[in-house]
Amino acid sequence: MPKIGIIYGMENTFPPALIERINSKKVQGVSAESIRVGTVKMAEPSGFRVIIDRISQDIEFYRAYLKNAVLGGSIVINNPFWWSADDKFFNYALASELGVAVPNTVVLPQKQHPPGTTVQSMRNLHFPLNWNEAFEYVGFPAFLKPFSRAAWKDVYRVTSPREFFEAYDKTGSTCMILQSAIAFDDYYRCYVVGGEHVRVMRYDPSQPRHLRYGRDSSHVPNELRDRLVHDCITLCRALGYDFNTVELAVQDGKPYAIDFLNPAPDADVHSVGPENFEWVVENVAQFAIEKAVSAERQKADMGWNRFLCGSAESTVSARA
Repeated sequence: MPKIGIIYGMENTFPPALIERINSKKVQGVSAESIRVGTVKMAEPSGFRVIIDRISQDIEFYRAYLKNAVLGGSIVINNPFWWSADDKFFNYALASELGVAVPNTVVLPQKQHPPGTTVQSMRNLHFPLNWNEAFEYVGFPAFLKPFSRAAWKDVYRVTSPREFFEAYDKTGSTCMILQSAIAFDDYYRCYVVGGEHVRVMRYDPSQPRHLRYGRDSSHVPNELRDRLVHDCITLCRALGYDFNTVELAVQDGKPYAIDFLNPAPDADVHSVGPENFEWVVENVAQFAIEKAVSAERQKADMGWNRFLCGSAESTVSARA
């Protein structure tokens, strides 16, 4: 019997609703349940055909369990090998190669030496760094944020070199990126499931969490909606994400991809609202069932691997 397991942390609404929805469909031989992890033995199968991961971005023990589960034949959503290799800076660079608009972005050396390193560890770094070159490329205002962390943590909006250095001095040994700020007219956060199903949602990151999601996005102009959907699918297919959210800021009718590294996207009914919650529960449930009854194994290659092989034909095909 193909079992679907869900591994999660503090969230209370999405996991039980997803389990209930999968089981309510009564697909022959398919069942869903919460996972209880005990002793994890190397190369031992997990017993689950599909595992939906909602927590390993925060708990390395669970990430190790999930990679071991893939080795044993499980399909993990999202693939722990894919998203573990990603970071925001690489994702922005890949997006630009794909033809998706992104703000100008530079990656910066850590303000403080990482633990266990010294000044000699940084001997390949050009010092002093040409800060004016970075500032001219990015411009002000700009956002200083971690190059890999999600959830809007440790993000600084800076409007001048002085404000930048004041914020940079607080970042310690965290690797940061500096990115142009988009003076957006509209902002969207989009669910993407299975690399093809997209839910476009208005989103206001300046509001409290429970007020950020728009409850009705039906009035989005068709041309803009088509572009949002196209960019979301392009990014998630290239990155190999089966379940993701993509944030896009719209300036003068042009969407810029701002954040699309969300291996466990927010799906709490109290923040996304009942209609968005219903959509994501139904689509993730259906996708998990399709994976459970399929004969395929977890793909081993990175979705963006073709862009690193220098194949022009592959790049053109992916952009198409």
